[in-house]
Amino acid sequence: MTFNDIFKSGFLESVSGFSVTDTLLGLVFSLVIGLFIFLIYRKTCAGIMYSSNFALTLIGLTLVTTLVIMAVTSNVILSLGMVGALSIVRFRAAIKEPVEIVYLFWSIAAGIVVGAGLIPLSLIGSAIIGLVLYIMASRKTHESPYMLVLRLSDESGEQNAMKIVGENAAKTVVKAKTVSKSGIELSVEVRLKDPSTSFINRLCKIDGVTDATLVSYSGEYMS
Repeated sequence: MTFNDIFKSGFLESVSGFSVTDTLLGLVFSLVIGLFIFLIYRKTCAGIMYSSNFALTLIGLTLVTTLVIMAVTSNVILSLGMVGALSIVRFRAAIKEPVEIVYLFWSIAAGIVVGAGLIPLSLIGSAIIGLVLYIMASRKTHESPYMLVLRLSDESGEQNAMKIVGENAAKTVVKAKTVSKSGIELSVEVRLKDPSTSFINRLCKIDGVTDATLVSYSGEYMS
């Protein structure tokens, strides 16, 4: 056995077959797509749902997935070891909103497709997904859902208040009504015709209305 035979191994042979150009090209496209996912997330999830840490995770997840897929597709033995290693990994991060699952799968899928060398498919698919999410999020914001909480002293105040609410809302749904000796508490989901909330000031001036509170409402949280 010679000195060269001692250091000859499959590891060194795999290094010689490694393409720096292909790796850099794949990671660059992965970064571009990751930044696009980041921007769509920031535009569609602005407000209480937005998390800066989660947004940065989307970029990193796309890059890491691309790198892993590149390694797996270049070596069969490495792919088996990678599957075994990833099978023991457990993630405990809590998902605050169901829509975040969509962005996680989008980042992973984009990384897989880029790592497999199907860059045009990843670019076209990401553009379509981003456009659909942006349009749907814009439509949801335009509907302006709110929860209106009214405290009333008598029934006449309730009727007058609901009349004004009906004039300014495209849709109203009574969610809860509590009647006690001290008065009436009414919770109504409203979808406003326009972003103006000045009608709340008029509600407080009505006889029989103790106070009125308007909060943003999505059906799952309040802010």
